[in-house]
Amino acid sequence: MLKVARISAMTLILWASAVSAWAADGSSKAVFAYGAINAYMTTTWVAREQGFFRKHSVDVEPVFIIASRAAQAMLAGEVHVGLVGPTHVTNAVAAGGDLVMFMGNQNNVRYIMVVHRNIKRHEDLKGKRIAIGASQAGLASLATHAALDHLGLSARRDNIALLLIGEEPIRLAALQAGNVQATLIAPELANTATSQGFSILLDMAKLNIPFQASGMVTTRKLLRSDPLMLERVGRATADAIKFIVAPANKKAVLQIMSKNLKLAQPDRLEASYNDLVEELPRSICPTVAGVRSVMKFMAELGLNPKAAEFKVDDVVDLTFCKRLGGDGL
Repeated sequence: MLKVARISAMTLILWASAVSAWAADGSSKAVFAYGAINAYMTTTWVAREQGFFRKHSVDVEPVFIIASRAAQAMLAGEVHVGLVGPTHVTNAVAAGGDLVMFMGNQNNVRYIMVVHRNIKRHEDLKGKRIAIGASQAGLASLATHAALDHLGLSARRDNIALLLIGEEPIRLAALQAGNVQATLIAPELANTATSQGFSILLDMAKLNIPFQASGMVTTRKLLRSDPLMLERVGRATADAIKFIVAPANKKAVLQIMSKNLKLAQPDRLEASYNDLVEELPRSICPTVAGVRSVMKFMAELGLNPKAAEFKVDDVVDLTFCKRLGGDGL
């Protein structure tokens, strides 16, 4: 409880500072919450450290807050923009809140399904155990259902036990110990697993399985009252994506990733960079198919039955991102 209280207090202080320090020259300030520390935050780090936020006259203050609390903070007006998944937006809308995803970020899932040596075909997963994240509603858990669905499998129908294990290193350890026969992990860890003799059954990113992992979220109220600030954040982020994917900027991007991800090993840093360049969305809109997929699993798994009643338009607004060149397909 003490840790949560500290985070909440910090958020309130930053928000108050942002409001009181609103620049007289017409520039904007925004408190930006991110719910996970991973390579996909590189767009925000690059936008800040390469001066793209400054170029577009917006001062962004990034704050790490766990995703569910970031959603609450946006609803309370303490945070202007959050980088979270559509599950949190859907849950807020179902409860009468006005959260909306207005830009994409992680428009697919870069997870790889790594399996035990005895698993040769997807049918071999029937009756087996798969390690998932710490929550049934978490990204790794929902992505596992999406992966199984792509393979024509169903955890319930095919008697596949999904075990709540936790973070990726712990899931990999469970696979190594033989406690599970499969798990979804990032490519960096998958390389470690394959070097130890485990096999890759499915690469979700390469197969382009529809799944919206995260995106930029705000409130519809703020979309109406301060669209200029959101446009500035969006344009700076679009510039950051262009910077990241340009080969000439590789060294600068690697330095920023190393500092913020605390990655010292050159091979892991290089792998993270290569994956990010390949998988960053060239369209800055969230994908309709990906959001629809998440909502489908939320309803089917009983995580939020109301999700079945919603249309994608209830949780996503593509107007802004299309104006910046996105397509939202």
